[in-house]
Amino acid sequence: MMENAQLIGLSQQMALRRRMDVIANNIANLQTSGFRGESVVFEEYQMAKAEMNAPSRADSIISYVVDRASYRDHSAGTMRQTGSPLDVAIGGQGFFTVETPDGPAYTRDGGFQIDANGQLVTAAGYPVMSEGGPITFAADESGITFSADGTVSSSAGEKGRLAIVTVDDVSLLKAQGDNVFAAGDAVAQPAEDPRLMQGVLEGSNVSGVTQMTDMVSVNRTYQSIAKIIERTDELRRSTLSTLSRNS
Repeated sequence: MMENAQLIGLSQQMALRRRMDVIANNIANLQTSGFRGESVVFEEYQMAKAEMNAPSRADSIISYVVDRASYRDHSAGTMRQTGSPLDVAIGGQGFFTVETPDGPAYTRDGGFQIDANGQLVTAAGYPVMSEGGPITFAADESGITFSADGTVSSSAGEKGRLAIVTVDDVSLLKAQGDNVFAAGDAVAQPAEDPRLMQGVLEGSNVSGVTQMTDMVSVNRTYQSIAKIIERTDELRRSTLSTLSRNS
């Protein structure tokens, strides 16, 4: 029984460490434009005690906790005015398409830049894709604008229309890092009626207060379990010592 108690405690500590990692990552991205908060899904795993006879009572089942999976909250973040002509936000559903070393990916982060080659890129340096490919500006171009339908223009005229897509199931998107997602098993298709806003950025959808509260709760629970395991170990050693003296 004491070994079972320790194993159950250790399984919960492992799950809590995973949850703490997720919370820490959410907090680290509180100011990341378009970031989607992550949560962990746990599952109960039941196993009978190692006995000769099959368990006949409900309390003969040992219950462990298993880190089953994680999921992203894809609800929209708060929009804020920046005034920067290269900041763009999508109103409603949809993702910007970018090109990564692993292929096309999608992001809600519209904090764009122009790199040394004149290409429109993300903060991580990924080219932002139009329906015809990357968008490049000459050194003497000015007056860059993004219309509501995604058309990009400058003093040289229209440069293309941003490839804005929607996906059939956002839960199937796979996070790749750098605030972008691969399609995974999701099916991406061109957005029918995108609504872009220039000079605006979508903030992270993570609540700092909620995450800090969760962090404190996880830390306290972890410490409580550690004390229970320590006391169980002390009891086991005391029992073994008593048995050895009486043998």
